[in-house]
This record gives sequence, structure tokens and C-alpha cells, in this order.
Amino acid sequence: MDRKSIIILAVCFALFVLWSVYVPKLYPPKRLPPGATNVVAQPRPSPAPATTITTTGAAPAVTMGPLTAPLPTLPAEAAKAGDLIELTNDYARYTFTPNGGGLKLVELVHYRETVARSSRKSATNRVASLNSAAPVPVLAVLGEGLTGDGVFDLARTTGGVRATKTLTNGLVMVKEFAVTTNYLVAATVRLENRSDAPLSLPAQEYVVGTAAPMGPDDDGSAVGLMWYNGAKSEDITAGWFANRTLGCFPGTPRQVYVAGQSNVVWAAAHNQFFALVAMPQSPAQQVIARQIELPRPVDADPRYRSKPTPMGYVTTLIFPEATLAPGQTVEQQVFLFAGPKEYRTLAKVASQFSNNVDAVMGFGGFFGFFSKGLLLAMNWIHDVFKVGYGWAIIAITITIKVLFWPLTQASTRSMKRMAALQPQMKALQEKYKGDPAKMNKKLMEFMKEHKVSPLGGCLPMLLQMPVFIGFFYMIRSAIELHGASFLWIADLSRPDTLFEVGGFPFNLLPLLMGATMLWQSHMTPPSPGMDPMQQKMMRYLPLIFLFMLYNFSAGLTLYWTVQNLLTIAQMKLTKTQQAAAPPSAPAGPAPSKKKK
Repeated sequence: MDRKSIIILAVCFALFVLWSVYVPKLYPPKRLPPGATNVVAQPRPSPAPATTITTTGAAPAVTMGPLTAPLPTLPAEAAKAGDLIELTNDYARYTFTPNGGGLKLVELVHYRETVARSSRKSATNRVASLNSAAPVPVLAVLGEGLTGDGVFDLARTTGGVRATKTLTNGLVMVKEFAVTTNYLVAATVRLENRSDAPLSLPAQEYVVGTAAPMGPDDDGSAVGLMWYNGAKSEDITAGWFANRTLGCFPGTPRQVYVAGQSNVVWAAAHNQFFALVAMPQSPAQQVIARQIELPRPVDADPRYRSKPTPMGYVTTLIFPEATLAPGQTVEQQVFLFAGPKEYRTLAKVASQFSNNVDAVMGFGGFFGFFSKGLLLAMNWIHDVFKVGYGWAIIAITITIKVLFWPLTQASTRSMKRMAALQPQMKALQEKYKGDPAKMNKKLMEFMKEHKVSPLGGCLPMLLQMPVFIGFFYMIRSAIELHGASFLWIADLSRPDTLFEVGGFPFNLLPLLMGATMLWQSHMTPPSPGMDPMQQKMMRYLPLIFLFMLYNFSAGLTLYWTVQNLLTIAQMKLTKTQQAAAPPSAPAGPAPSKKKK
């Protein structure tokens, strides 16, 4: 490859990386005017008819029109700070508010919101929180005439909180909250008709929570909602709402997502590492998620100034309208999970409720099997040998390499034999170049005779791809890596950025990964019959992986770098063993049989 071609490829790779960094800044998502929506096309019931419930008072009542309408809002905050009730256990601190009669904030006392991008800088002291800066509390029940002025009476109970609201028409709403183990909150919502006449209830929206980014370094790509229909889960993130053409070019953004046909077993508002999950006793009719702009924190990190407005996604469950006879009570029990995406904890919750809530981890499909296995193995090494997660990743990589060693050795030997047979194969190609079908037939017969396979060199890579992809999904949502340091890396779940130059991050580990990939490609024998120009291009092809993985998590690039180093060591060992072995006669063309 000449110098000009190398320069062109380098410029193309640089533009490829810069595109993903600067295009979102140059073309930020467009905002739809208030009230405009883009709803996923799915069957849904007709809008709820006008309710017969009436309320009186100076404050405006909460209203809800059709199910595709913008988020119903509560009146302005009427509760004072002293009216809030806090409950604390070993896992979290729960703050309940009279305004909406729900869970205003969940603070996870064992987790930090953000981790410093460099090991030389300190992280923020703010703990990770759920539903912060949300317009409505968790388990607020919204609907026309259901909340009056929006202010409930809060009272402490044994191990919990009770929120009560009595309307002038005789409808009473009572919510009971009890904090339990494994980040669970047991909640019960009762609607009681204490009047002498029937009351028609409109469709009710139970608020699951508001998903929000974790800090200024969170690009929001993993923020969204997930729901489960009893058979499979569906994850809707910022990409669906942005609705970009080919994932890059600005498109018409969506603001509302609606799905479900009386089969919503649970729904979650989540970001990369934390989730709010509502698990009703009976499946909800539908799930709705609305995109909203979030206010910046009062003590905002200076990095927020150069970031777009943070976006949040308010998720609600829809329960159908009903009619209450005088003295009748309807009750809905909901279990709330408000905590980290920690697989072992979620697996316990899933086993308790038999609802596959551990799917919130994103370990679905074929590759999810590998993700779960790798995560359990990483945690086992960390717990048993008392080592950091960086060393655990290295140990797993070595283990995988040992398991694949025989296959890789066979592949290397096959590639060596292919390289030794290359002159004869070129001769066959030249001899039958006028008849491609016959040429291919002769080449296959020749390789079969010498016991070599054209797929021998590719098979180990193909077999390792599920492991690599499983690693990617595991590291993307494993809370164990959030804030886990290793050498100069401050957070294995984030890129190992040491500093920035003109807004472009300098990540050392991906550069080391790219260097080892180039080293490995130069040690790999060329495929037989490949054009010399193609051989040179294939040697520099690993640069594409460098730019693709440049901004990926340090845990993933650590695995790939160690994998490359082990492969290089194996190739050198194999070469040394072959050099020490007695030389064998080179393979020659099969002698032709002639009649004498």
C-alpha cells in the first residue's frame, strides 16, 4: 500500500470517529411543539369517556384526555419540605411527598451518581438517585378528577407510609407503602366509594417513574423504558425517540410511546445502571412513555454547560375505567423495585414473583446466555480471590484463551499449511483461469488431499464472537463495574479518558488495543491466492475496530487488548515449536500416473 492510500485511509478513519462526536452537537434533536406526539402504531382502546366525578376547590383538578395526550401534570408544588417523610434502610433512602401522594425520590446510599473520568480527580459526593427532578412522584395516580388539588395527607405507619386523599364526591384514595428487602417497596392503592351513588372512574395512569441520565458524562443513549408482556421484553431508548435516519441524520423526533394489549406484566424506567420497575398484581392495560426536558441540577457540574438539555422519559401504566357502586372498593397491589441493575438481586426478585424482571439487565436473546455466564464468572473470581474487577476480566480472558487453545492451535497449523501450499494453488489457479468452475473444483480437491480447509483460520474468530458480544452486553449494564478502578482507569464502565484535546478525548487503552491488533495482523500469514494489495489492506483493517471501540467502556477494551496479547504470545510459541521441530519435505504436486 502506497503512502497516498495510507493517508486517505487515516483521514477516513478520523472522520468516522469525529462524526459520532460532533454531529449531535451540530444537529441537536428537534423539539416538537407542545401537545404534538408521535405514537407507535399499536391497537389500543378508545379514549376514556368523560367522567361523572366532580371536584371542587380553588386548585385546578388533574385532567387526562385521550391516552396519547401529553403527561397530565399536578398543580404547583404545594407541600413544604417539612411535610416530606423519609424512610431509610440498609439499601436506600426513600422520600415521600404529599404532592401526588407518592415516592418523590430514591437515593441509593451505596452508589455514586458519577465517577471521575481520571483516577487523579475525585468523584462527586452525590449518591445515585432515582426519579430525581421528576415532574410527578412514583405511583402518583393520574386521571380526570382523581386527585383534586393534588395534595395528600401523609402519615407514618409501622414500617411504612400512608397517603390519603378524600374528594368531595365521596371518592377516597388510600396508598400504603412498606419498604422491604432487595430494594423492594410494597404498595397498595385503594379506591373507595363512600358516597350513596355510583361513581364512574376514568382510565387511571399509575406513574412508574422518570428515567434520567446519571450525570454530565451520560449521553442518554441507554436511558428509556422497558416492559414485559409475559413472553418477551421490549426496550425503548433515546434512539427510538430521536428517530434519526440511518441512526445519524436528524429526523422527526417522537415524544410518546404507547404499547400493550392488557398484557403489561411490568414496566421499568431505567438508565444504564439503575432502574425503577413497577410490578402490578394484575397486568396493566397499556404502558406509556413520554419524553420530557429535565431541569439541570442546582449545583450542576460545569460540564453540563456544553451538553444538550438532559432528556427524561416518564413511564406510566394504564388501568381501564370502572364503575364503583356505593360502598365498593377496588384495590391494586404494586411492587416497586428501585435499585441497581445487579443481576443476582434481580434474579432473586424474578424468582420471587416469577416474572423475569431480571430481563431489565438487557441479557436477552442468544448472546444473553454468554452475558450471564461471564457476569457470574467475573463476580465469582472477584468474591473468591478478593481481586479487583480489572484483574477478574483478565482472569476470564486467560481462561477463555486456554479453553480455545486447541482450536486456535489447529487453526494456526492449518494457516501454515495453506501458506506452504500457496505456490501449488497459484499454479492451479493459473492453469484453470479460463474455467472458474473447474478451478474451484480442483482447488477443493487439492485442499482435501492435503487436509487443509479455507475456513480453518476463521473458525476460532467466529466461535469467539459470541463471547465478545456477550462481554459487550454484560459490561454495558453490569453495576459492578460502575466506579471500579484498575491501574490508571478510574471507571471500567466508561472510556479511560486521561485528558481532552479540543473536546476530543484521549483514551489510552483503545490505542493499546489497536496497536496489538496491528501487531497480530502483521504476524498472521496471508491467505493463499489473495492479491498483494488486498493483503496490505487486510493488515490495516484492524484500525476500523480501533475507531469503532474508541469510546466504548474500558472493561471491554481491556478484554480485547489482553486477548490480542495472548494470541500474539500463542503465535510466537507456535512459531518457536515449529522451528525446533525437524524440517519436513515441502509438499509438491502429486505425481501424474503414466502408462508405460
